[in-house]
Amino acid sequence: MSKSIVTLRHSVSRQGESRSFVKIATSVLIAMGLTLTLGVSGAWAEDGSDGIAGAPSANGGVDQDRSRFSYQVEPGQAVNDEYIVENTGTTTQAVNVYATDAFNAEDGTFALLEGAEAPKDAGSWVTFDNGTGRVSVTLEPGAQQVLPFTVTTPADASPGDHAGGIVVSALSPAGQVSVDRRVAIRLYARVKGLLQPALTISSIESSYEGSINPFAGETKIRVSLTNTGNVSLGANTVSQIKGIFGIPLSGLTDQEIPELLPGSSRTVTLTVAGVGAWVYLNPHVSLAATVDPDALNAGVLPSAERDSSLFVVPWAFLILLLVAAVTWIIVRLSRKRDSTRAAAWVEYTEAEARRKAREEALVSVAGAPTEAPGGNSAG
Repeated sequence: MSKSIVTLRHSVSRQGESRSFVKIATSVLIAMGLTLTLGVSGAWAEDGSDGIAGAPSANGGVDQDRSRFSYQVEPGQAVNDEYIVENTGTTTQAVNVYATDAFNAEDGTFALLEGAEAPKDAGSWVTFDNGTGRVSVTLEPGAQQVLPFTVTTPADASPGDHAGGIVVSALSPAGQVSVDRRVAIRLYARVKGLLQPALTISSIESSYEGSINPFAGETKIRVSLTNTGNVSLGANTVSQIKGIFGIPLSGLTDQEIPELLPGSSRTVTLTVAGVGAWVYLNPHVSLAATVDPDALNAGVLPSAERDSSLFVVPWAFLILLLVAAVTWIIVRLSRKRDSTRAAAWVEYTEAEARRKAREEALVSVAGAPTEAPGGNSAG
């Protein structure tokens, strides 16, 4: 099957419940195995186009209070819930709705397995009224349908968070390719038991990039984060560069880290600007774990910190120092040369003056009259 990147267009003609429906339903869009985050406008369809949306449901309509499915369950417990799907386009569409497992993509984003891959965790706990984890429905333009489902937790389910998603998929032809529009809602099942929120900095590396200005370099800190616990956690990180004796050499740099599912790892690069090449640098990173505002309370959240050592050759400073030294030497030699020339000139002018004085004295002596013997002047 040919695939194309999904594009869903915005139309301002829809009002009321459908707009709220779309706002909840378009948190995640999956196309070609990639997970893309969309805004509210992502699931609206213009006249003559196809579009779908899905959202948590309550009492036969959109549940305005939920943007995800979140459950706190005992091992072996079954929970009943509803998912509502809508055809937001102008053509009749056959859609498939199914549950699957979640994972963290390489860039750290929340992602779901491709449709052909069988789920093994939370996605496999979901069954629809047909007794399977997948159901197909046909919707007229603008039509909605509520799909009841059950989440059955295995009796041997491990404590902590298990993540997945419910996906609505509509395949439609577009010229020579087929466009698969897929909208997903996150699903979290927290199995009761010993919760162990744990987020660690498993490794840290640092490097320095100098600048023409020796006091305006950048330090890049590459840290690997691992969720070693059983609760989904994000983090707020704070980075700073210190020097010898812990003297701060930079300000504080903040960066948020998206949610990491239990057992997931991610490597991120934190950049601290405005750092001088002070030979010894001590990059330091601290983090405080966070949970999504819509997530269940996980209790006391962990924190962690780690640092590294970095020795930097201050090339820019050394070059400036070399330029200054060469300039000083040139000026010094120039002054010495000028002084030598001046002394030579003074010596020359004095010698010339003495020579001219001698010549004038000789001329004066040669031109003076002499007296002949007997007192008569020689004529």
